[in-house]
Formats: sequence, C-alpha cells, structure tokens
Amino acid sequence: MIADFPFRLLAILVLAVLSAGSTPAGAVASAQVTIDLGAGPVNTFTPAVALGAGVDGHARGDASAIYRPATLRAMRSVGLRPLTYRLRTELGIEAWHWNPRGHWSDRKNAQGYWTSNDHPGAPILTSFGYRLPRRGNTIDQAEDNGYSRLADGDPDTFWKSNPYLDRRYTGEDRHPQWLIADLGQKIPVNAIRISWGIPYAVRYSVQYWDGEDQDLPDGYPEGQWRTFPEGMVTAGGGGDGILRLAPDARPARYLRVLLEASSASAPPGASDPRDALGYAVREVSIGTLGADGELRDAVRHAASRKQQTHFFVSSTDPWHRATDLDPDVEQAGIDRVFASGLTHGLPMLVPVGVLYDTPDNAAALLRYLKRRGYPLRGIELGEEPDGQYIAPEDYGALYLQAVDALRAVDAAVPLGGPSFQSLWDEPMMAWAGTSVAPDRPWLARLLSYLQARGRADDLGFLSFEWYPFDDVCAPVAPYLQQAPARLAEAMANLYQQGLPRSTPLLITEYGYSAFATQAEVDLAGALFNADVVGTFLTQGGSAAYLYGYEPSPLDREPQVDCETWGNNTLFVSDQKRNILARTATYHGARLLARQWAGNPTQAHWLYPARVDGESTDTPPLSAYALQRPDGLWAVLLVNKDPTQPWSVALRFAGPEPDAVAWLQGPADLFQFSAAQYQWRAQGKHGRPRRSRPPEHRVLRAHAPLELQLPPWSLTVIRSGGPPARPDTPVRVR
Repeated sequence: MIADFPFRLLAILVLAVLSAGSTPAGAVASAQVTIDLGAGPVNTFTPAVALGAGVDGHARGDASAIYRPATLRAMRSVGLRPLTYRLRTELGIEAWHWNPRGHWSDRKNAQGYWTSNDHPGAPILTSFGYRLPRRGNTIDQAEDNGYSRLADGDPDTFWKSNPYLDRRYTGEDRHPQWLIADLGQKIPVNAIRISWGIPYAVRYSVQYWDGEDQDLPDGYPEGQWRTFPEGMVTAGGGGDGILRLAPDARPARYLRVLLEASSASAPPGASDPRDALGYAVREVSIGTLGADGELRDAVRHAASRKQQTHFFVSSTDPWHRATDLDPDVEQAGIDRVFASGLTHGLPMLVPVGVLYDTPDNAAALLRYLKRRGYPLRGIELGEEPDGQYIAPEDYGALYLQAVDALRAVDAAVPLGGPSFQSLWDEPMMAWAGTSVAPDRPWLARLLSYLQARGRADDLGFLSFEWYPFDDVCAPVAPYLQQAPARLAEAMANLYQQGLPRSTPLLITEYGYSAFATQAEVDLAGALFNADVVGTFLTQGGSAAYLYGYEPSPLDREPQVDCETWGNNTLFVSDQKRNILARTATYHGARLLARQWAGNPTQAHWLYPARVDGESTDTPPLSAYALQRPDGLWAVLLVNKDPTQPWSVALRFAGPEPDAVAWLQGPADLFQFSAAQYQWRAQGKHGRPRRSRPPEHRVLRAHAPLELQLPPWSLTVIRSGGPPARPDTPVRVR
C-alpha cells in the first residue's frame, strides 16, 4: 500500500552542470524519468549486505605491500562494507594451503593430499598455492604459466583424474572422465597412441568433433562428438600401444578420449586408496599410420604451454608435493584480512577449493574460522568451474562432498556457488554427450543433478562473476549502453534454466572486462559499475562485490591489436602497490556507497524507474530510485552518451496521476563527469589529469529547476518526497 500522501507528480527536475567542452546549448536532448510507486518497491536491501568489494590473490610479496595502514585507510574510505575473499589458486589449478601449517596424507615423503591445521596459533599473514603435478590442462585461468602432462614429452609424468569422482566417494557410477586435444587445425587422423598410467581405462572411446572449427577455450562451436569407426575399446589393458581408429584418415581438429570404466588398480608401492581411483595417462600422440606401422605424430610435445599442443581435461587429481609450491602467487592470510578492517566487523564471504582441493581441507578451514570467532556471510564453493570445462554433474558431486564435510562442522552456515565465469545459455562441447539426459546448459544440468538426489536446498545461494566485454579494442559507448539489458537478460536466463527465485543471487566479482583496458580506469568504468549495481538490485539481486579493491599497476593484454592500458582497480599503483592516483571507479563507487545510499545498516527501498526519450529512440540513460531509511529520495542517473548532455524531468507515477507537487525541502545534487575526472593515456605510465570527487551543490528552490546531465556522467539527486514505503516491506537482502 502507498502511504497516506496526496499523490502527485514530483517536481520536474532537469539536471544540469555541464562539463567543460560539452555540446553547445540548443543541442541538449531531453528525457523523462518516471518512478513507479504503484506496485511498491522491486527490492529492499541494506548497503552493509548488498554493496561490497573483494580481495584476491596476487604476486609473491604483494600481501605485505597492500595490507599497510595507509593503503587500508584509502581502501576503506570508498564506503563499500561487506567483503568477499577470492581464491586465485583455484583458477590456477593449484591446491590452497590456507594455513602453511598442516599435514600431508603421506607425511614421510611430504606429499599426497594436504589438510591445513585448524587450530589457531600465530596469525596467518600469507597463504600459498601448490601446483598440481598431475595436471591435464594446458591453459589455466590465473597466471597461465603451467602446462599439461599429457603432452610434456616426459614419460615419467602423467595426468590423473580426480579420485573424488569415483564411486567410492560419489556412490554413483556415471561420472565419465575425458581428455581433449586441440590440434590447432583440421588434419588427417586415423590413429592414436595412449601411454597409460595406473589406473588405466578398461572401457573408453576415441571421438572426433563433427562441427564448427573455433579456437578453444574461448570458442563454443556447434556440432557433436562422433566415435571413430574403430575407436571404441571395451577391454583395455593399459600399457603403451597404438590404436587404429579408422581404415582411412579423416580430417579432425578436436579429439576426445571418453573414459568410462577404470581398472581401479594402484601403481606399485601405492598405499593411499585414492591412488587406485580414476584414470592416469602419461602421454598422447595423434596422427596417421604409415605403411611401416609407425605413427606420424601431429601432437607437439613440450613442457611449455606456448609450445605444446593444447589439452583440456574433465578433472585433476589434487595430489601434490611440498616441492610444488608456486613461487609466484600468494593469498593474503585469513587472519591478516580479518584484522585489516576491510570487513568493517561484518560477516565475510569465504571460499573453499572444490576442483583442486579436498573436503577435509574445506572442513578444516571452517573449524579454524569458528575457533577464531570470525563472522561469516557464507562459504562459496569453488571458483569458475564452468570456465574450466568441468561437467556440471562432476562439479555437483564434488560440491556435495564439500557440503557434507562443512555441514558436519556447522549445519547452519550458508553454502553456495559456483562463482560462474559466465552465464552460458547453451551446452559446452567439452562435456556434450556425457550425460544420460539430453545436453542442456551448465546450470540446468547442475540443478537437475542436485534435485535428483534431493539436495536442491544445499545450493543456499548462487554466485556469478560479471565481466561482459572481452573485446577491449571495441568502441566503449555502445557497450555501456547495452550493459544494463545484457545483465538483466543474463539474470533472467538463470531462472529460465530452473533456478528458484527464492535463491539469493550474488555477484562475487564485477568489472567492465576480465582483460585490461583503459575503460576500466576511465569514466566509462565508473558508469559501467554504477549500472551493474543498479540493474542487479533492480532485478532482485542480493549482494554485488566490486573487483579491484586493492591498488594495482596498469596492464596491457599482449594478444590485443590496440594500445590500451588499464586494470579493474580503485587505485592506480606502482609495481610495489604504492597508490599513485584514485581512478574514476573509486569516485563512482564512493558516490553510490555514501551519497546514493544512506545508513548502511538500515533498509533501503528500491523502486522501478523508467526512462523515456523525446523520440522513439531509447535514451542512453539509466535511473535507479531509492527511498532511504532517513525518508529522503535518492535517484541515481547514468548518462552513457559520450558527447551529448541530456535534460531529464523526474516524476512519480501512482494512483493520482493528475496531481502535481514540487520538491519538499532542499535537494542535494552530486555530479561526477569530465569536469571532475579526465584520463591521460600514456601507456603503462597513464594517470588521471584530474581526479576530484563529485561536485556537490544544494538546490534550495521549490519551483521547477532547469538543469542538465553532462556527457558520460553520474548524478545523484537527493531530496524529500512522497513517503511511499509499503506497510509490509519486501524481504530485506
């Protein structure tokens, strides 16, 4: 119900303050923003829950450089309060020793499966990742400096699938594993040589991709897997032999070996039962058989990502050794993060490894956190499994094992995931045909897996990351104008795949792109981030965590053709993480957290706002209307037109559309545009020419005001208005 108020149109507000050099008067376009109070708010949230940021792993030595008092004060000053801890080791195909103290399953040889010590001792200031020596993927999502053991040319190394996907742990038979070779282009193929490790496959099929030819891992070609005429093996004996796949060679770029039954045998001297679970392959060669019976191998074998033929695998054994410590990456220690003040004393969202770790290590972390008395927003299980080609059923099986281990420690802590890399709405070629059910999108198959086991409620929240623009050389303005609709469509797709609308949604990372570009440190980044927060909350989201909390130097993607330097960060820094300048992202995030939002611990009501232009064209504007707990209205306006100022009239729509009223009391205007911020591109030495906070003016008139929105700007207008909060608010998120 609308509160008792003589319902009228709120004043016509046309927001001005043009930036220097803007379009001359007379060329100003006009639009109207309508705030609809009739149906009540679309969402209710508290900023201390909904508006957050994340900290991540970085290079060795960065934690001590970042977690200094002056830097932490600068980070806290933005006003973002809840915190999420990102797990870079999970992206790098590494096991996370979240506590450097702990024990190995094979203590004598300092190897096997690691479990960190769950008893508090000296504060944990840094933690580390350990590379997995049984790795099968050539490419990873972190430093990307590892390589596959399937084509490293070393007969003593091997890839091994994750033993936790065996029936011993899952209670299920249907978890086929696979390896894929990308030969780079279609070449004649009629034979394969597989040098098996132990355990080996007793039943498997060799297949080729019949369909489109696109680069992996970024391409998603249409087609299907077809088994070679002689590519099915039902009584494999391991060893090292050549298998003829067809009488005649046929062109193929992608080959998949689908592994369906294991020998369940252990290598000599093995004592851990996990050594006998899954599949092990030492080396793979692919090509054509000559008249002499020799294989003409098309696979490039090298202990180098850049030199070897690319391989992709379904899973990886988290077994490793003390000597596998990654010298290049570290995570800030759990105790260091909680002591930093970045959590503001609020519950933190903490990750555990799933793809490359063990349930025991996850449970140990939760015991440690509880013994320290640290408040938790929840536990996020895994990081970007979809971007690492794991089948949804395999992730589901590993997820449930981690859930069971965590629930044994604390039955009430919220658990969720999977921190989607993307919101794919189609099946992936990697795991096509591996399920008894028809191929469907990743989330749809994960939900079906959980539901079939009566475990749907174990997905306590769904998390995803949002970096929608991969082409960092493309014009920025069209992308900015598409961004809100793209996010709204992606969120709607989650529900179309079967996600219950009662499941809380979390964006655990967001930014313009996952790749470095000037847009991230320029005005465009601030505009994009504001639209993400506004759109996400309007669509019912629960919490959005900005990526780039820590100071970072500028970077450039080596593979792009354009000269663009940037980073997702609040602060441009030197290589030692000393802050050199605040970016537009800092000023934009602070505007939302401190001016658009009010008291961070109280409920805010978000109402739908529609933008209509003077013509049939859709204005490049966005509007997000809040009623704050102090009773004030705060409207966030985003002008994504890079050259055109816009006049905007605000009105409230409701059951009495004829009535008109002006603003109640003075209005605060906050505006951020080129007048406050301008970037100077100079390669890795790029800096803002000016970097000032938003302009603040108090508008005291009670009559209609004629003002303008500058090109590429953020504006917050804040004033009294109709007391439209419902008698029964929607759920506070």
